[in-house]
Amino acid sequence: MQRRILLGSLAALVAAPAFAPSAFAQTGPQPELPKEKLTIVTRDGKRHDFNVEMALTPDQQMTGLMFRPTVPPDGGMLFDWGSPRESAMWMRNTIAPLDMVFISAEGKIHRIAENTVPQSLATIESKGPVRATLELAAGTAARLNLRVGDTVEQRIFGTAR
Repeated sequence: MQRRILLGSLAALVAAPAFAPSAFAQTGPQPELPKEKLTIVTRDGKRHDFNVEMALTPDQQMTGLMFRPTVPPDGGMLFDWGSPRESAMWMRNTIAPLDMVFISAEGKIHRIAENTVPQSLATIESKGPVRATLELAAGTAARLNLRVGDTVEQRIFGTAR
C-alpha cells in the first residue's frame, strides 16, 4: 500500500511540469475584449474616432493583440496601466505590424512608435511615465498625422465627451 502511494506521488511529480501554466501558453488570439470609444484630436482640431478593445487585467495585457492577423482601421487595443508608469512593449507572437501610441495621464500623446516589427522581441519603450498604451494598425499614425501633444479623449483620462 505504501509503495503504491509512493509510486503515485512520484508519478505526479514527474507529470507536474506537463501541467504547469507554461504548458498552456497562449497559441491563439484571446477572445475579443469589451470595446469603448476613443477619439484622438489632432492639433489642427481634426477628430479621429476609434472603437478599441480594453486590456485591463494583467492576462489581457500580456496577450494583447497576439495572433491577430489584422487590426481594423478604426480599431485597436488600449492598455490601461491604472496609474502612470514606464511602459515597455514587445511584438512577441504579434503578426500584424502596429503603431504604438503612449499616452500620459492627462490624455496627451507622449510618444509614438510607428510600424513596429511583427514577432520582434525588442522592447518598445514609452520613454517616460504614461497612463496607457494604444495599439493601432501600422500606418494609422502617419495616415491621420498624429503627433506628440495631440489629445486622446477617453474615460480613463477623464477627457471623454
